[in-house]
Amino acid sequence: MKAYFIIFVFIIAISASGTAQENHEPIRKIGLGTVAGVNQGNSYITFPTDIGNLEPLWFEANIVPNFLIRKSKNSRLMGVLTPQIIIRMYREESEPVRTPSYIPQLAVYYSLEETRLKKTYTLFGKYVHHSNGQDGDFYLPNGEINLITGNFSTNYMEFGVIDNHYNKKFNAIQFYNTSIEIHAPGWSNPELEGKYSMVRWHAGVSVYKIPLGKPKQDHERARISLKAGATWMFGNVNDWQQVTWDRLNVNLTFYYHPRFLEDIGLFVQVYNGVDYYNIYFDHRIKVIRFGLMTEIFKF
Repeated sequence: MKAYFIIFVFIIAISASGTAQENHEPIRKIGLGTVAGVNQGNSYITFPTDIGNLEPLWFEANIVPNFLIRKSKNSRLMGVLTPQIIIRMYREESEPVRTPSYIPQLAVYYSLEETRLKKTYTLFGKYVHHSNGQDGDFYLPNGEINLITGNFSTNYMEFGVIDNHYNKKFNAIQFYNTSIEIHAPGWSNPELEGKYSMVRWHAGVSVYKIPLGKPKQDHERARISLKAGATWMFGNVNDWQQVTWDRLNVNLTFYYHPRFLEDIGLFVQVYNGVDYYNIYFDHRIKVIRFGLMTEIFKF
């Protein structure tokens, strides 16, 4: 765990190292739709080659379609409707797909600047529902959590800010985001009380390397991107101490878009933390995985 945390801090430091040299000269415009897309996340599908303690899978698929609600591309205020779904197919008899995560959400983004210069700030808020579509008892007769048909459901609000700017030193576009996630009383299964963190702080950085030279077309993509994120879980969770590594989730994703692929690229991800797959939240996973990802950021 300490190694992952050190990696995360190192990336934050490297990404920020060129900030002091910035000036506010205009660069290629970054629309609010792109800022929202980066923050909402990417669709991906993993290969059956995970390294770690995750259950054997044929794949995990994250489906993140974003429907933008705005007056025009230049609008400073925009809504985003995202019916996100995460699916895991297990390498077991009949290859079951068990308890998908349904995460529909409505987000609102507001740009604090009218023009997109080298450094801009965006405020956002989300209302999110997360469930597994099951209605069985939460616990089995032996007291264990019912992973197959147990009901999992929670709702939460998330509020945060995004800072995106151009780093001249690395010729890259960088996004920093921080937010607070709040599950209000009565918005979750009562069985989650004392087991599931109802207040979480998120922080992350995304770095997109700009291709050398001027792009020949407006839809030129970043060939390389690097993302790091961390989540700290507050509250009463399994009688954990207030300061313990168990409360920290970290992830690191490297993405490469080869020229012979049009809309997808290859990624490798390292994750260490509690399982984000609905009722599997009580598991702690350490995994390195590989797969295909859609990266929406374009220059």
